[in-house]
Amino acid sequence: MKIKTATSEESSMVSAMRKLVLVGGMVASMSAAAVAFDGTPTPNKTIGPSDLSPTEALRNGARQYYSGDKAGAISSLRYAAENGQPMAAWKLGKMYATGDGVQEDDTKAFQYYSQIVREHGDDHPDAPDAPFVASAFVALGKYYLNGISETVPQNVGRAKQIFTHAASYFGDPDAQYELGMIYQPNNGRLAVRWFNLAAIKGHVGAQARLGETLFSLGRSDSRKARGLMWMNVAREQAKGNAGADWINGLHEQYFAQADEKVRRLASAMTDSWMRLNRPDLVETATATAATAAQPASQQQEAQ
Repeated sequence: MKIKTATSEESSMVSAMRKLVLVGGMVASMSAAAVAFDGTPTPNKTIGPSDLSPTEALRNGARQYYSGDKAGAISSLRYAAENGQPMAAWKLGKMYATGDGVQEDDTKAFQYYSQIVREHGDDHPDAPDAPFVASAFVALGKYYLNGISETVPQNVGRAKQIFTHAASYFGDPDAQYELGMIYQPNNGRLAVRWFNLAAIKGHVGAQARLGETLFSLGRSDSRKARGLMWMNVAREQAKGNAGADWINGLHEQYFAQADEKVRRLASAMTDSWMRLNRPDLVETATATAATAAQPASQQQEAQ
């Protein structure tokens, strides 16, 4: 499991999907049969060239999805995906992978992600759709890593190849994290390389695992302190996030192993890192501490 910051690539992709609704607006060329403006869900009919272009179908599907008409969105997104829109295929893959508006079906999700990789795997890493392509690589790699019962056999070697392409060519932090996890048990130095690349991009799970690996490999107080610093940083950023218990547990485990000198060094490093990279959290913590130090009567007045 991993925790990512609110500025993660997945959040950016969701924002991009939402922007389609605003940028596309109410496309003038939509036929009345394709869009119901009275709030009634649109029929899950086949969309064709006489109705919408692939780009318009993508925008229409995004608008339908975020307005709550997920059944209607499927038809528009399917047409867009079949006609070269990787963002549409990515959204369909996500919907089938999570059972969002459709019956959960990992095999269908795998097929949509495979389509993106097959058709857009060599797209330029700076292309507008590149984050969706990279995300499809990561999703596909996870399916190979774990397998899908009766349809996709587990293939760790294939998963590693897919993650490596996404991590190297697209610079995707999720792929870099997954590679770090693969290498961590047997090759700590390679794990550090990939965790570090993801960590400096703000991947909180990678920061925690980077800290764990550095602490375990460290032969000096400064190296162990650097590892504990990354676990401190991850813990601070993961506060209040669902699924962050493993980061807290990891931190407690290695904090208990560190002697007082390592803890002090790590604390100083953490303060410097947080002030440079996450001043927003430092300001919030300072304000919270100041409020907690006030008498109860003053706290009530502040509220």
